[in-house]
Amino acid sequence: MPASDPASRDLPSADALVRDSAKRTRELFSADFGSAFLLDDEASRKALVTTKIRTEYDDVRELPPSLAAKQAAATSAAKRKKTGAASKQLATEDDGADASTMKLIEGIPSSSGANGGPHTTALAIRGRAPPAGFGGGAQKDMPGSGLVRKQAAQQVKPLWHPPWKLMRVIAGHLGWVRALAVEPGNQWFCTGAGDRTVKIWDLASGTLKLTLTGHISTVRGLAVSPRHPYLFSCGEDKMVKCWDLESNRVIRHYHGHLSGVYSLALHPTLDVLVTSGRDGVARVWDMRTRTNVMVLAGHQGTVSSVVTQEADPQVITGSMDSTVRLWDLAAGKTMAVLTHHKKSVRTLTTHPKEFTFASGSADNIKQWKCPEGAFMQNFEGFGGIVNTLSVNEDDILFSGSDNGEMCFFDWKSGHRFQKMDTTAQPGSLEAEQGVFCSIFDKTGLRLITGEADKTIKIWKQDENATEETHPLDWKPTLQRRQF
Repeated sequence: MPASDPASRDLPSADALVRDSAKRTRELFSADFGSAFLLDDEASRKALVTTKIRTEYDDVRELPPSLAAKQAAATSAAKRKKTGAASKQLATEDDGADASTMKLIEGIPSSSGANGGPHTTALAIRGRAPPAGFGGGAQKDMPGSGLVRKQAAQQVKPLWHPPWKLMRVIAGHLGWVRALAVEPGNQWFCTGAGDRTVKIWDLASGTLKLTLTGHISTVRGLAVSPRHPYLFSCGEDKMVKCWDLESNRVIRHYHGHLSGVYSLALHPTLDVLVTSGRDGVARVWDMRTRTNVMVLAGHQGTVSSVVTQEADPQVITGSMDSTVRLWDLAAGKTMAVLTHHKKSVRTLTTHPKEFTFASGSADNIKQWKCPEGAFMQNFEGFGGIVNTLSVNEDDILFSGSDNGEMCFFDWKSGHRFQKMDTTAQPGSLEAEQGVFCSIFDKTGLRLITGEADKTIKIWKQDENATEETHPLDWKPTLQRRQF
């Protein structure tokens, strides 16, 4: 329409048109809904505020009993002091509160009439707190973040465990003992060593039952199947062998590793075998067809330890690149990479009953929670490079180091309740005191260690020890390192 048209100058403004439209709408629907609700803005606002407050704040109208008691005590103390002011006064117009909104809120009754007495002011708008010294005494007894900090800093008191002592020394290998495995029936155990042999020993008497030969280099890993009459071994000769324990001979070879194989583990429910070594990968094998079904690649260094479990993550690996990886076996991918360690991760162990595991390195022994790999705590108080970790159902964690140091920890609290040096074989060198491998038997009452002096040592708990003869040497402290 041209700007010179006189009709354009006679059009009402947009606000006037909106008001006229609103009036016509009210007149049109007033017969159906009544004019009180539509025309009474005060009532409509009150209904809106009431509904909103009851929807959002009705669950917190009443304080918990403990906080209510503290608040009542603080209020009575403030009245006795006659400070004449509350810890937090109601808001005023100086605080920026709308006077009409305050009146609406103060007039809202409780949803349950019985509770409307002393708690109706809980929904009042609060203003700024008065400065210190002006009636602030009532607030000092209220629980604050200090209680939360104190509770978080509390330590778990460790359980008392009897000390461990040497029970038996078994000699028979001609090289360093590097691998251990216990038979599921707890009748015998097997050892692998630098003399390229696998020896089977009677667990009760410690006598030699059988020697298996076939490897052409150091045997580094052993595992006994709980569901088949099979023994699996791996070594630095790149070989992974499956031994039939009924005929005592090798029935399968698993070819694929490009360098020495340092660790192996059997899946508890699936017929798969997981091996790892110097080629920086973990390989998953079909136990029966000898097929390399999966290669778990991602580490940048030697994969020195691998463990398996039923639930995700089903495979956990520790590497010389100072990382721990949690693997999704179905997808063949990494679920998480744990980079807390600063030195090579040489050993891993899983708890037999909890969904947790521990990793050992030269810098720390760390405890983790599955499945996401959340860090739980450090085990402190050891020296040397940790070569082996073992944990039993009584929540005792054992660590063995390259300098012969043996430490026993309480799994829950991380407290080291015993520390000792291994007993070297007479005639061995001072440098041959390292502990290379360890395992608890199926009862958890015997600890077997393989050492650098070519012996196997069996340890047991001191049956004569009590809490009076060997008291718990533990003092709580608030200063604990988190990483």
